[in-house]
Amino acid sequence: MSQDCIFCKIVSGEIPSKKIFENESILAFEDVNPVAPVHTLVVPKKHYDNILDISSSEAGLADLNQLMAALPKVAEELGVEESGFRLINNCGEEGGQTVMHIHFHLIGGRNLGPGLI
Repeated sequence: MSQDCIFCKIVSGEIPSKKIFENESILAFEDVNPVAPVHTLVVPKKHYDNILDISSSEAGLADLNQLMAALPKVAEELGVEESGFRLINNCGEEGGQTVMHIHFHLIGGRNLGPGLI
């Protein structure tokens, strides 16, 4: 856990969130600034800065597998597994990452079209 990471504080319960899905290693919660009717953040409970950080070790790869396995469950919970959704992972500041804790945005609930958001 990183003491100054907002997502670590959400995982620990220090900051409240509207939980969508949770298991022993993954938490999904509503984004506070949604860009679509469905906008959920899916994070590993263990802190990794980004996709490069999580994929750099055996333990990280196991956590990444847990994250990937949770995504379809989150989509089902949100009711977008059949209509479709978009997954976004920003990596690094120039890639648009604003919170340095790996996370996926699961976005849906409307026709998203061919653009990024």
